[in-house]
Amino acid sequence: MTRAFTLLGKAIRRFALCGSLALASFTAGAQPYPAKPVRIVVPFGAGGSTDVLARLVAPRLSESLKQSFVVESMPGADGIVGTSAVARAAPDGYTLLMTAASPLTLAPILQKVPYDPVKDFAPISLMVHLNGVLVVNSALPVRTLQEFAAEARSRPGRFSFGAGTSLLRLIGEQFKQALQADMTVVPYKGTGPQLNAVLGGEVDAVVDPFVGIQHIKAGKLRPLAVLQGSRSPLLPDVPTLEEVGIKGITLGSWTALLAPAGTPPEIVSRLSAEVARIMAQPDLRERLVTLYQEPAGSTPSELASTVQADLAKWRRIATESNFKPN
Repeated sequence: MTRAFTLLGKAIRRFALCGSLALASFTAGAQPYPAKPVRIVVPFGAGGSTDVLARLVAPRLSESLKQSFVVESMPGADGIVGTSAVARAAPDGYTLLMTAASPLTLAPILQKVPYDPVKDFAPISLMVHLNGVLVVNSALPVRTLQEFAAEARSRPGRFSFGAGTSLLRLIGEQFKQALQADMTVVPYKGTGPQLNAVLGGEVDAVVDPFVGIQHIKAGKLRPLAVLQGSRSPLLPDVPTLEEVGIKGITLGSWTALLAPAGTPPEIVSRLSAEVARIMAQPDLRERLVTLYQEPAGSTPSELASTVQADLAKWRRIATESNFKPN
């Protein structure tokens, strides 16, 4: 009997040892995240403010996490195409979404979209807050907002306002009402294409989220007013809209990083922490200021609250302005 118990004990110990070795082997073989290249989808065209930000941040993520972070521009349907692709992607942390606010907070209000902006995404972090400036092609003979309004009224239906997102189209409609001018709001696939349109004279004016600041300094674009509460340090001589008597029109947008819903919390937390560290780097902050993107950063829960609050805000504004998307 004693010998039987001894043999049984040895068998149990051997089994336990084998199990421990197997677990150790599995753990050693499991690679920490990220174990392969990570794709950051930007749902707008190359050269826009979101794309520029993604290409500034991706190399820093690659360096800190020792893996490639590749930016993929996927424009279409005002950001809906790329946003939908990420919503459908595997929730494994290898497909992320870097987007401006409009596909999440405005597009779902204005039309049926194939994703839920709250339920289908795992928020990671706010990246930047965006402000904007109303600019015209320098060939247009206007230097103030009052002259802008007079020019628009003198060409009813022929004066054009380019808009690269639903948010900017809504702002264009707000300008039409505030200035009592019959402007044609022309849609584009992103802020990069709308900037090219005003530079090329295809449209008369746009609200630019400071992507085109170099063209303002070069004299190709003329700024008329900034869409924020105070004057921009980059354009200190340009008044705010409120200073020239227009209230209630603000860009108030942001860019954020998200993953598909169901992405493991530990991956979300790690990415959020890395983004916070990167967005605090002085050289990046200085670069973003020159692009007039205000570094933000947030916790995942803070980003979730921002999305929900902005959905409510833009639903109210769209209803009050009777805005109809193109």
